[in-house]
Formats: sequence, structure tokens, C-alpha cells
Amino acid sequence: MANTYCDSCMMPFAKDPGLRESERYCSLCFKSGKLCYEGDDLKAFQRVCHESMIQRGTNKFLAKFYTFMIRFAPRWKNHR
Repeated sequence: MANTYCDSCMMPFAKDPGLRESERYCSLCFKSGKLCYEGDDLKAFQRVCHESMIQRGTNKFLAKFYTFMIRFAPRWKNHR
């Protein structure tokens, strides 16, 4: 069964604002054949995502919740 959300940021693919290049990652996390955030620092990735959500107009409380949920994404399984 195919994923319905990004393995990196947990964004539902139905809400993806761009064209996906990968079956595992959203268009914001994976571009030009590679992950946009290549590091393995979960907290730093969460900060980047939170700032991006706020810039795109996401409600601050929802952005905080979505950022928290990133820790449960398959990519970050061993980085908590």
C-alpha cells in the first residue's frame, strides 16, 4: 500500500502544493532527485519546517502541532 503522507515531514500528499518527484517524499522535502534537508538533526529540521509553514500562512498553533508530529515520520524514527 502506498504512503499517503511524506516520510520526512508528515505532510499529507493530498495537501502537497507542488509536483512530487518521489513516492516517499513531498515536493517541499524532495527536489532535483535529493532531499532538500540532508542533515540528521531533527530539531533543526523542525525549525526549518515551522518557519516555512508560518511563511506560507499556516496558523501558528497548527504549525506548532504539525512540527511536533514530524518526530513520528519514518525518516526520523531513529533520531528522537
